[in-house]
Amino acid sequence: MQLTPEMRLTTQRQIILEELGKVTSHPTANEVYDMVRKRLPRIGLGTVYRNLELMSETGIILKLEVGGTQKRFDATIDPHYHIRCLSCGKVDDIEIPVMEDINKTAADISKYQVLGHHIEFSGICSECNDNAQAVN
Repeated sequence: MQLTPEMRLTTQRQIILEELGKVTSHPTANEVYDMVRKRLPRIGLGTVYRNLELMSETGIILKLEVGGTQKRFDATIDPHYHIRCLSCGKVDDIEIPVMEDINKTAADISKYQVLGHHIEFSGICSECNDNAQAVN
């Protein structure tokens, strides 16, 4: 974790990081708030939101902003891809190698200085698929 001189690791931030690190579900800010409140009952929702935003801006955590859905947060900051269920909105990591050469290809084609890329796969998770088949 890299803290900037203007960002201290407060008790609140430490607990937010610890709780976020315990899950792989890529929770929303409200879900993080619910997790953190078990340890800090008096923390406010606004405080959790501000700290998540600040930690994502400084690169301590990832903020996933997928089209038309709530922002989700991820404690894993190493490059990796995600897959989202179109039915329930669940987001999981998908274990495929990150395509580093795609940045150079995009830069060559576009004449942009490409700093990175994000790929999100979409589909129907096994739970939603099983539930749909059970109904039919």
